[in-house]
Amino acid sequence: MNIIDLHDSVWQQLMMRRDRLPHALLMCGRQGLGKFDLAVALAASLLCEERRDSGDACGQCLACGWLAQGNHPDLRLLQPQSLAVVAGDAGQEEDLAGARKLSQQITIDQVRALDDFLHVGTHRHGARVVLLNPAEAMNRATANALLKSLEEPIANTLFILVSSNPHRLLPTIRSRCQTVSVPLPPRAAAAAWLHDAGVAEPDDWLALAAGAPLLALALSSSGERSLVDALLAEVSGGAGVDPLASAAILERAIKNEKRPASLRRLLEWAQKWLFDLLLATEALPPRYFVRQAALLQGLARGTDNRRLLAFSRKALQCKAQCEQPVNNRLFLEDFFLGYVQVFRSPRGL
Repeated sequence: MNIIDLHDSVWQQLMMRRDRLPHALLMCGRQGLGKFDLAVALAASLLCEERRDSGDACGQCLACGWLAQGNHPDLRLLQPQSLAVVAGDAGQEEDLAGARKLSQQITIDQVRALDDFLHVGTHRHGARVVLLNPAEAMNRATANALLKSLEEPIANTLFILVSSNPHRLLPTIRSRCQTVSVPLPPRAAAAAWLHDAGVAEPDDWLALAAGAPLLALALSSSGERSLVDALLAEVSGGAGVDPLASAAILERAIKNEKRPASLRRLLEWAQKWLFDLLLATEALPPRYFVRQAALLQGLARGTDNRRLLAFSRKALQCKAQCEQPVNNRLFLEDFFLGYVQVFRSPRGL
Protein backbone atom coordinates (compact mmCIF):
# COMPACT_ATOMS: atom_id res chain seq x y z
CA MET A 1 0.00 0.00 0.00
CA ASN A 2 1.47 3.37 -1.02
CA ILE A 3 0.67 6.94 -0.01
CA ILE A 4 -1.90 7.24 -2.82
CA ASP A 5 -3.85 4.25 -1.49
CA LEU A 6 -3.74 5.80 1.98
CA HIS A 7 -5.31 9.04 0.73
CA ASP A 8 -7.35 7.65 -2.14
CA SER A 9 -10.23 10.12 -1.83
CA VAL A 10 -7.89 13.13 -1.96
CA TRP A 11 -6.01 11.61 -4.87
CA GLN A 12 -9.18 10.96 -6.85
CA GLN A 13 -10.26 14.57 -6.39
CA LEU A 14 -6.89 15.79 -7.65
CA MET A 15 -6.99 13.47 -10.66
CA MET A 16 -10.51 14.61 -11.60
CA ARG A 17 -9.23 18.15 -11.91
CA ARG A 18 -5.67 17.53 -13.09
CA ASP A 19 -6.39 19.31 -16.38
CA ARG A 20 -7.93 22.24 -14.52
CA LEU A 21 -5.49 22.66 -11.66
CA PRO A 22 -4.84 26.21 -10.45
CA HIS A 23 -1.39 27.73 -10.46
CA ALA A 24 -0.93 27.09 -6.72
CA LEU A 25 -2.16 24.46 -4.27
CA LEU A 26 -1.90 24.61 -0.48
CA MET A 27 -1.83 21.02 0.78
CA CYS A 28 -2.53 21.16 4.50
CA GLY A 29 -3.41 18.88 7.37
CA ARG A 30 -2.03 17.57 10.61
CA GLN A 31 1.60 16.56 10.99
CA GLY A 32 2.41 12.99 10.04
CA LEU A 33 -0.33 12.38 7.48
CA GLY A 34 1.95 12.08 4.46
CA LYS A 35 1.13 15.44 2.85
CA PHE A 36 4.64 15.85 1.47
CA ASP A 37 4.70 12.34 0.00
CA LEU A 38 1.29 12.99 -1.56
CA ALA A 39 2.57 16.26 -3.03
CA VAL A 40 5.59 14.45 -4.47
CA ALA A 41 3.27 11.83 -5.99
CA LEU A 42 1.22 14.61 -7.59
CA ALA A 43 4.36 16.25 -8.97
CA ALA A 44 5.52 12.88 -10.33
CA SER A 45 2.13 12.35 -11.97
CA LEU A 46 2.26 15.74 -13.68
CA LEU A 47 5.81 15.22 -14.93
CA CYS A 48 5.47 11.57 -15.94
CA GLU A 49 5.29 10.93 -19.69
CA GLU A 50 3.58 7.52 -19.48
CA ARG A 51 1.35 7.77 -16.41
CA ARG A 52 -0.97 4.93 -15.48
CA ASP A 53 -4.75 4.91 -15.87
CA SER A 54 -5.05 5.63 -12.14
CA GLY A 55 -3.13 8.86 -12.69
CA ASP A 56 0.03 7.98 -10.75
CA ALA A 57 3.47 8.02 -12.34
CA CYS A 58 4.63 4.97 -14.27
CA GLY A 59 8.06 4.84 -12.62
CA GLN A 60 9.63 3.67 -15.90
CA CYS A 61 9.86 6.61 -18.31
CA LEU A 62 12.79 9.00 -18.64
CA ALA A 63 11.06 11.66 -16.53
CA CYS A 64 10.41 9.17 -13.73
CA GLY A 65 14.06 8.13 -13.90
CA TRP A 66 15.14 11.72 -13.37
CA LEU A 67 12.70 12.04 -10.47
CA ALA A 68 14.07 8.89 -8.84
CA GLN A 69 17.57 10.35 -9.06
CA GLY A 70 16.35 13.69 -7.66
CA ASN A 71 17.40 15.78 -10.65
CA HIS A 72 14.35 16.34 -12.85
CA PRO A 73 15.00 19.68 -14.64
CA ASP A 74 11.34 20.76 -14.39
CA LEU A 75 10.98 20.26 -10.63
CA ARG A 76 12.27 22.44 -7.82
CA LEU A 77 12.04 21.50 -4.15
CA LEU A 78 12.41 24.31 -1.62
CA GLN A 79 12.92 23.20 1.97
CA PRO A 80 15.11 24.17 4.93
CA GLN A 81 18.70 22.94 4.80
CA SER A 82 18.21 21.11 8.09
CA LEU A 83 15.30 19.12 6.68
CA ALA A 84 17.29 18.21 3.58
CA VAL A 85 20.11 16.80 5.73
CA VAL A 86 17.81 14.72 7.92
CA ALA A 87 15.82 13.47 4.93
CA GLY A 88 19.05 12.47 3.22
CA ASP A 89 20.10 10.06 5.98
CA ALA A 90 17.73 10.06 8.93
CA GLY A 91 19.54 7.20 10.63
CA GLN A 92 22.79 9.05 11.21
CA GLU A 93 23.01 10.87 14.53
CA GLU A 94 25.88 13.00 13.30
CA ASP A 95 23.61 14.23 10.53
CA LEU A 96 20.92 15.08 13.09
CA ALA A 97 23.44 17.03 15.13
CA GLY A 98 24.62 18.85 12.03
CA ALA A 99 21.05 19.59 10.98
CA ARG A 100 20.45 21.56 14.15
CA LYS A 101 23.22 23.95 13.08
CA LEU A 102 21.74 24.53 9.63
CA SER A 103 18.96 26.87 8.60
CA GLN A 104 15.49 25.95 9.84
CA GLN A 105 13.90 28.23 7.24
CA ILE A 106 13.29 28.37 3.52
CA THR A 107 15.50 31.32 2.64
CA ILE A 108 14.83 34.28 0.41
CA ASP A 109 17.81 33.26 -1.75
CA GLN A 110 16.12 29.93 -2.48
CA VAL A 111 13.00 31.74 -3.69
CA ARG A 112 14.96 34.28 -5.75
CA ALA A 113 16.84 31.41 -7.41
CA LEU A 114 13.52 30.37 -8.95
CA ASP A 115 13.59 33.33 -11.35
CA ASP A 116 15.71 31.63 -13.99
CA PHE A 117 13.84 28.35 -13.55
CA LEU A 118 10.44 29.97 -14.04
CA HIS A 119 11.28 32.11 -17.02
CA VAL A 120 12.83 29.60 -19.39
CA GLY A 121 10.99 26.90 -21.30
CA THR A 122 10.46 23.48 -19.79
CA HIS A 123 12.90 20.78 -20.79
CA ARG A 124 10.24 18.24 -21.74
CA HIS A 125 7.66 20.73 -23.04
CA GLY A 126 5.25 19.74 -20.28
CA ALA A 127 4.52 20.76 -16.72
CA ARG A 128 6.80 22.59 -14.34
CA VAL A 129 6.42 22.11 -10.56
CA VAL A 130 7.71 24.03 -7.54
CA LEU A 131 7.28 22.22 -4.23
CA LEU A 132 7.69 24.06 -0.89
CA ASN A 133 7.87 22.01 2.30
CA PRO A 134 7.00 23.08 4.90
CA ALA A 135 5.59 26.35 3.60
CA GLU A 136 5.42 27.85 7.10
CA ALA A 137 9.23 27.74 7.19
CA MET A 138 9.24 30.96 5.14
CA ASN A 139 9.74 34.21 7.02
CA ARG A 140 7.89 37.36 5.95
CA ALA A 141 10.58 38.52 3.52
CA THR A 142 10.76 35.11 1.84
CA ALA A 143 6.98 34.86 1.60
CA ASN A 144 6.77 38.31 0.00
CA ALA A 145 9.42 37.29 -2.53
CA LEU A 146 7.34 34.21 -3.41
CA LEU A 147 4.18 36.30 -3.60
CA LYS A 148 5.30 37.95 -6.84
CA SER A 149 5.43 34.57 -8.60
CA LEU A 150 2.03 33.59 -7.19
CA GLU A 151 0.50 36.88 -8.35
CA GLU A 152 1.77 36.42 -11.90
CA PRO A 153 0.88 32.83 -12.89
CA ILE A 154 3.07 31.22 -15.51
CA ALA A 155 1.57 28.75 -17.97
CA ASN A 156 1.99 25.04 -17.15
CA THR A 157 3.56 25.88 -13.80
CA LEU A 158 2.20 24.59 -10.50
CA PHE A 159 3.28 25.65 -7.02
CA ILE A 160 2.52 23.08 -4.30
CA LEU A 161 2.83 24.41 -0.76
CA VAL A 162 2.77 21.79 1.99
CA SER A 163 1.88 22.93 5.49
CA SER A 164 0.95 21.50 8.88
CA ASN A 165 0.36 25.02 10.20
CA PRO A 166 -1.30 27.03 7.41
CA HIS A 167 -2.35 29.74 9.89
CA ARG A 168 1.32 30.72 10.09
CA LEU A 169 1.36 31.65 6.41
CA LEU A 170 0.74 35.21 5.30
CA PRO A 171 -2.94 35.76 4.41
CA THR A 172 -1.81 37.00 1.00
CA ILE A 173 -0.08 33.66 0.36
CA ARG A 174 -3.10 31.62 1.46
CA SER A 175 -5.49 33.72 -0.64
CA ARG A 176 -3.57 32.93 -3.82
CA CYS A 177 -3.67 29.16 -3.33
CA GLN A 178 -6.48 26.65 -3.58
CA THR A 179 -6.55 24.58 -0.41
CA VAL A 180 -6.37 20.80 -0.50
CA SER A 181 -7.23 19.45 2.93
CA VAL A 182 -5.61 16.12 3.74
CA PRO A 183 -7.67 14.39 6.45
CA LEU A 184 -6.81 11.51 8.73
CA PRO A 185 -7.03 8.31 6.69
CA PRO A 186 -9.45 5.60 7.84
CA ARG A 187 -7.94 3.83 10.86
CA ALA A 188 -8.12 0.41 9.23
CA ALA A 189 -6.31 1.65 6.12
CA ALA A 190 -3.67 3.41 8.22
CA ALA A 191 -3.09 0.28 10.34
CA ALA A 192 -2.78 -1.84 7.19
CA TRP A 193 -0.30 0.67 5.74
CA LEU A 194 1.81 0.48 8.90
CA HIS A 195 1.66 -3.32 8.87
CA ASP A 196 2.86 -3.34 5.26
CA ALA A 197 5.69 -1.04 6.34
CA GLY A 198 6.81 -3.66 8.86
CA VAL A 199 5.58 -1.95 12.03
CA ALA A 200 4.80 -4.30 14.91
CA GLU A 201 1.68 -3.43 16.92
CA PRO A 202 0.49 -0.87 14.34
CA ASP A 203 -2.73 -0.11 16.22
CA ASP A 204 -0.78 0.94 19.32
CA TRP A 205 1.57 3.20 17.40
CA LEU A 206 -1.30 4.67 15.44
CA ALA A 207 -3.07 5.56 18.69
CA LEU A 208 0.08 7.16 20.13
CA ALA A 209 0.33 9.22 16.93
CA ALA A 210 -3.37 10.21 17.18
CA GLY A 211 -4.15 8.48 13.91
CA ALA A 212 -1.33 10.00 11.82
CA PRO A 213 0.32 7.05 10.03
CA LEU A 214 3.64 8.60 8.99
CA LEU A 215 4.13 9.99 12.50
CA ALA A 216 3.36 6.51 13.84
CA LEU A 217 5.95 5.04 11.48
CA ALA A 218 8.56 7.58 12.61
CA LEU A 219 7.83 6.94 16.28
CA SER A 220 8.01 3.17 15.89
CA SER A 221 11.50 3.34 14.40
CA SER A 222 12.89 6.05 16.67
CA GLY A 223 13.27 4.17 19.94
CA GLU A 224 10.59 6.37 21.47
CA ARG A 225 8.93 3.38 23.14
CA SER A 226 11.52 3.27 25.94
CA LEU A 227 10.77 6.87 26.92
CA VAL A 228 7.01 6.32 26.76
CA ASP A 229 7.22 3.13 28.83
CA ALA A 230 9.40 4.84 31.44
CA LEU A 231 6.84 7.63 31.81
CA LEU A 232 3.89 5.22 31.97
CA ALA A 233 5.56 3.20 34.70
CA GLU A 234 5.67 6.32 36.89
CA VAL A 235 2.39 8.11 36.14
CA SER A 236 0.40 4.88 36.50
CA GLY A 237 0.76 5.11 40.28
CA GLY A 238 -1.55 8.10 40.59
CA ALA A 239 -1.73 9.24 44.22
CA GLY A 240 0.81 6.58 45.17
CA VAL A 241 3.60 8.09 43.08
CA ASP A 242 6.78 8.96 44.96
CA PRO A 243 7.72 12.28 43.30
CA LEU A 244 11.40 12.12 44.22
CA ALA A 245 11.86 8.51 43.14
CA SER A 246 9.93 9.02 39.89
CA ALA A 247 11.99 12.11 39.07
CA ALA A 248 15.21 10.17 39.64
CA ILE A 249 14.07 7.27 37.42
CA LEU A 250 12.99 9.53 34.58
CA GLU A 251 16.14 11.62 34.85
CA ARG A 252 18.11 8.43 34.17
CA ALA A 253 15.82 7.62 31.25
CA ILE A 254 16.47 11.06 29.78
CA LYS A 255 20.24 10.66 30.17
CA ASN A 256 20.05 7.34 28.31
CA GLU A 257 18.21 8.96 25.40
CA LYS A 258 20.28 9.51 22.27
CA ARG A 259 17.73 11.65 20.46
CA PRO A 260 17.65 15.41 21.11
CA ALA A 261 15.17 17.31 23.31
CA SER A 262 14.38 14.28 25.46
CA LEU A 263 12.91 16.33 28.34
CA ARG A 264 10.60 18.22 25.99
CA ARG A 265 9.49 14.98 24.36
CA LEU A 266 8.84 13.44 27.77
CA LEU A 267 6.61 16.38 28.68
CA GLU A 268 4.74 16.10 25.38
CA TRP A 269 3.89 12.49 26.26
CA ALA A 270 2.91 13.58 29.76
CA GLN A 271 0.52 16.13 28.24
CA LYS A 272 -1.06 13.39 26.14
CA TRP A 273 -1.43 11.23 29.25
CA LEU A 274 -3.19 14.09 31.04
CA PHE A 275 -5.45 14.60 28.03
CA ASP A 276 -6.49 10.93 28.10
CA LEU A 277 -6.99 11.15 31.85
CA LEU A 278 -9.26 14.14 31.33
CA LEU A 279 -11.25 12.15 28.77
CA ALA A 280 -11.56 9.33 31.30
CA THR A 281 -13.13 11.68 33.88
CA GLU A 282 -15.91 12.21 31.31
CA ALA A 283 -16.22 8.44 30.69
CA LEU A 284 -14.77 8.87 27.19
CA PRO A 285 -12.27 6.49 25.52
CA PRO A 286 -8.60 7.51 25.38
CA ARG A 287 -7.12 9.07 22.28
CA TYR A 288 -3.47 8.11 22.72
CA PHE A 289 -2.97 5.42 25.38
CA VAL A 290 -5.58 2.93 24.21
CA ARG A 291 -4.03 -0.07 25.95
CA GLN A 292 -4.18 1.79 29.28
CA ALA A 293 -7.92 2.53 29.01
CA ALA A 294 -8.84 0.54 32.15
CA LEU A 295 -6.00 2.09 34.15
CA LEU A 296 -7.05 5.57 33.07
CA GLN A 297 -10.64 4.93 34.12
CA GLY A 298 -9.44 3.75 37.52
CA LEU A 299 -7.22 6.79 38.05
CA ALA A 300 -9.99 9.12 36.87
CA ARG A 301 -12.16 8.03 39.79
CA GLY A 302 -9.62 9.61 42.13
CA THR A 303 -9.67 13.08 40.59
CA ASP A 304 -11.89 15.47 38.62
CA ASN A 305 -11.62 17.59 35.50
CA ARG A 306 -11.16 20.82 37.47
CA ARG A 307 -7.92 19.61 39.07
CA LEU A 308 -6.77 18.00 35.85
CA LEU A 309 -7.33 21.17 33.83
CA ALA A 310 -5.41 23.20 36.40
CA PHE A 311 -2.47 20.79 36.30
CA SER A 312 -2.62 20.57 32.49
CA ARG A 313 -2.09 24.33 32.37
CA LYS A 314 0.95 23.88 34.58
CA ALA A 315 2.21 21.15 32.25
CA LEU A 316 1.99 23.60 29.34
CA GLN A 317 4.11 26.07 31.31
CA CYS A 318 6.58 23.30 32.11
CA LYS A 319 6.95 22.49 28.42
CA ALA A 320 7.76 26.12 27.67
CA GLN A 321 10.25 26.27 30.54
CA CYS A 322 12.10 23.13 29.47
CA GLU A 323 13.21 24.88 26.28
CA GLN A 324 15.63 26.74 28.55
CA PRO A 325 18.57 25.13 30.42
CA VAL A 326 17.08 23.51 33.53
CA ASN A 327 18.08 21.03 36.20
CA ASN A 328 16.25 17.93 35.00
CA ARG A 329 15.97 16.33 38.45
CA LEU A 330 14.51 19.41 40.16
CA PHE A 331 12.28 20.09 37.18
CA LEU A 332 10.82 16.58 37.24
CA GLU A 333 10.44 16.60 41.02
CA ASP A 334 8.32 19.75 40.77
CA PHE A 335 6.26 18.16 38.00
CA PHE A 336 5.51 14.99 39.97
CA LEU A 337 4.77 16.89 43.18
CA GLY A 338 2.04 18.64 41.21
CA TYR A 339 0.90 15.40 39.57
CA VAL A 340 0.35 13.68 42.93
CA GLN A 341 -1.81 16.58 44.13
CA VAL A 342 -4.21 15.93 41.25
CA PHE A 343 -5.33 12.74 43.01
CA ARG A 344 -5.66 14.20 46.49
CA SER A 345 -8.91 15.75 47.63
CA PRO A 346 -8.88 19.44 48.58
CA ARG A 347 -9.28 18.46 52.22
CA GLY A 348 -6.00 16.60 52.01
CA LEU A 349 -4.10 19.56 50.58
